[in-house]
Amino acid sequence: MDCGTLSPREPRGLLPRAMADLKLLVPELNEPETMNAETARFEELLLQASKELQQAQTSRPESTQIQPQPGFCIKTNSSEGKVFINICHSPSIPPPADLTEDELLQMLEEDQAGFRIPMSLGEPHAELDAKGQGCTAYDVAVNSDFYRRMQNSDFLRELVITIAREGLEDKYSLPLNPEWRILKNRPFLGSISQQNIRSQQRPRIQELGNLYMPDSPRPEKGPEKPHVNLWLEAPDLLLAEIDLPKLEGALGLSLEIGENRLVMGGPQQLYHLDAYIPLRISCDESKAAFHQKRKQLMVAMPLLSVPS
Repeated sequence: MDCGTLSPREPRGLLPRAMADLKLLVPELNEPETMNAETARFEELLLQASKELQQAQTSRPESTQIQPQPGFCIKTNSSEGKVFINICHSPSIPPPADLTEDELLQMLEEDQAGFRIPMSLGEPHAELDAKGQGCTAYDVAVNSDFYRRMQNSDFLRELVITIAREGLEDKYSLPLNPEWRILKNRPFLGSISQQNIRSQQRPRIQELGNLYMPDSPRPEKGPEKPHVNLWLEAPDLLLAEIDLPKLEGALGLSLEIGENRLVMGGPQQLYHLDAYIPLRISCDESKAAFHQKRKQLMVAMPLLSVPS
């Protein structure tokens, strides 16, 4: 199972819960000399990341096999029966940001999706519980150093359990009982299998919170420009996460994608985004979905041509 970076209710892919309107936008080409310094810097970073990703994919295997070490086991249940989650650890998994609990609490209050924990979610495996009854177990691995820190913090331990549960729910469409308990004197149930994780984290491109279209004045009033994260998931696939904390769903959202433009409008003029993207996007194959828990519009944009 690939190692992903999870935040509270972090999806592992586009979730077709509420699709935003998607339509073709006639691209407006931007000459290089009209680009402001910030946009030019973004283009340079994007092209560099694309080259690094292509080089990494040709020079390294896409995944590495790890053997997680046991930590502790929690018991819960679903409509299908008993569920056990083995919280494991491995030094091969990257650690999350090194924040104090006070800093983390403040970040979660301001932006629940801002803190992310690299986490590998294993495949379900059938086991027998202490009474010899059938059950399902999952192995969830985090960084070993972070695990040791988590052992001394009830807050971090509960946060990891919550994120692990939500990650399993999203990945396997498996509603879990919010009630759980940690098993005493039993660090894991069944056997802990090897897992495959990405050999290299995907290159982050740039946060576009302050990026504006060339020749567009910065608005002092009017619709808010949302915070955007862009990254290359593969040399030919660009992903975007658009934070929309004021919205409860996709109703009223409009999204227009051109070959090098992404334009989004929010209901009641709450949000407006008009971003130049220095790559040729396949408009017809682009998809979008609104994640209700995280209040994010997620956009997948296949590329027509890969930077060289």
